[in-house]
Amino acid sequence: MIVPTNDLPTRVAVVHEWFTPRSTGGAELVVQAIDQLFQALNRQPQLVALVEGESSRSSSWLCGRSILTSGIQNLPWGVSHVQQYLPLLPYAIEQINLEAAELVISSSHLVAKGVLTAPDQLHISYIHTPVRYAWDQMHAYLERSSLTRYGLGPVIRWQLHKLRQWDVVSAQRIDQLIANSRFTARRIQKFWNRSSVVVHPPVDVQRFRWNEPRDDFYLCLCRLVPYKRVDLVIRAFNHLGLPLIVVGDGSDFQELKRLAGPTVTLLGRQSQQQVESLLATCRAFVYAGIEDFGIAPVEAMASGAPVIGLAQGGLLDTVRCLQSDVDAPTGLLFREQSAQSIAEAVRWFHERMLWTHVNAEQNRIWAERFRPEAFKRRFQAVVQRAWSAHQQSCDVAASDPGEMPELSV
Repeated sequence: MIVPTNDLPTRVAVVHEWFTPRSTGGAELVVQAIDQLFQALNRQPQLVALVEGESSRSSSWLCGRSILTSGIQNLPWGVSHVQQYLPLLPYAIEQINLEAAELVISSSHLVAKGVLTAPDQLHISYIHTPVRYAWDQMHAYLERSSLTRYGLGPVIRWQLHKLRQWDVVSAQRIDQLIANSRFTARRIQKFWNRSSVVVHPPVDVQRFRWNEPRDDFYLCLCRLVPYKRVDLVIRAFNHLGLPLIVVGDGSDFQELKRLAGPTVTLLGRQSQQQVESLLATCRAFVYAGIEDFGIAPVEAMASGAPVIGLAQGGLLDTVRCLQSDVDAPTGLLFREQSAQSIAEAVRWFHERMLWTHVNAEQNRIWAERFRPEAFKRRFQAVVQRAWSAHQQSCDVAASDPGEMPELSV
């Protein structure tokens, strides 16, 4: 439950990278939950983004909202293809004037955390990830970049080098960092040498049904892009000869379709209702990507489905492994990101009928801890502690200005 309070400021700005119809994932759900929280606290946040294309869409939760944007908004294809201006984005975010806000909250996976604030302003940043393609996934990004094939690899490497430098510098200006998982917190410590508080992102678990009969198929649901490693899941099921349904769309769709064997079906993008039905009836949900958090596995558990996933990244926060000494396990984790490791885990799960060891209702109960209400309660607690500490520091600075330096002639 959200507890109204007078301890927080009235002038609040919430900054996100961009609001566009092309980007409506977990990060945007975090911003929406933060906005709802402050609305419930009788505070209307000023929304801020590099670009926005949502305030004029009647179907968007942002319809009619005033959104402060950067100069990228007015550049050619700025709204629809903002990432093409990557070298300009750090500069653009720093040009947004937030001097009217007492409290600035940024939701960042790229540059939103880089907004400039004054010493008497409190800046809290919710970090979805330090920029993946500038840090530990740079080499994988360069390998699949079409620009590298055109001989622009050295130019891209130099741009990413400069982005890393700015990324570290801008991270030092933040007063309070919040990470979306323990994995992200470790990356923040590694790359920025900063500590952070972990608050898991909100997942709308209520829309999923957990008590449907289970069918005889496995499900893989995600964007079909290289780092999700759906190719490994398909190779594993080709080898096992077990039924697998793959849902999602992306740059890898055609390649994965050619890779799929007779027991693997690619459905492409599906409606929300169809996704909910598949999650409610699959034998298990299979996931091979390294995620900073991973909302889809939590949605699977909210649907009562066991998760068979990689024992890395955010899944270590969300999946309770059958092979560990825990009550009410929610799935099975495999150690290596390889087709062989996936096949071994699925075979072990299938032959021993381990889905009978995972209680669907317990899975749902476990997933409930990630519901939006829990996120808002924890987020509000972090913000209130940070604001209280900020106010105390400002009071100390005002009461003890120190000795004025002598003027030299």
